[in-house]
Amino acid sequence: MPYAVYVFDAYGTLFDVHAAVRKHADTIGPDGARLSEIWRAKQLEYSWVRALMGRYQDFWALTEQALDHAFACVPSADPKYRAALLDAYRELDCYPEVPAVLRALKEHGARTAILSNGSPAMLDSAVRSAKIDTLLDAVLSVDELQTYKTAEPVYEMATTSFRVFPQAISFQSSNRWDVAGATAFGFRTVWVNRTGQQDEYRDLSPSAVLATLDGLPALG
Repeated sequence: MPYAVYVFDAYGTLFDVHAAVRKHADTIGPDGARLSEIWRAKQLEYSWVRALMGRYQDFWALTEQALDHAFACVPSADPKYRAALLDAYRELDCYPEVPAVLRALKEHGARTAILSNGSPAMLDSAVRSAKIDTLLDAVLSVDELQTYKTAEPVYEMATTSFRVFPQAISFQSSNRWDVAGATAFGFRTVWVNRTGQQDEYRDLSPSAVLATLDGLPALG
């Protein structure tokens, strides 16, 4: 492989962030998709605001707070399902192509890792539940730094962990803002644009755009 290390964002890239609500769609009701969208949007917003303020709380705490806000915004969704949704979020489904892609990269001699805003406990739970723990050389959490992406020291965790220069790393994320941050840091970046979003950061373009991770091993 042309890159020594392939680093992946976790939530939205390897793991389907909307799987938790979808798992309980029948009980949450017709506004489940809206609940899930608000949950995800607030989860990210809280991370950015906390990072800017320098008032860190771990990603699991922000996930809980974001769900509470989503319930407040969607009265048709009963908060009694809060615990069930949080349990489901701990064990999110990975996207179907993920195990095969990671396996292919490993078979070609590359090292693989997650670099995520997620707390260590929630990442460990998701990775084990998806049965991809044996396909990863490292799972790196921002919790060590007490801040969030797109702070430069977060991306530096990958270069430090693998003792390589940024140019040796291919970084994959479904979050365009995350791709922008990784591009600015010096990684080769691949935007996994699963939902056909418009490009928001044209001055920090990815090296490639894929609809899923399927094409990554062939892309090199």
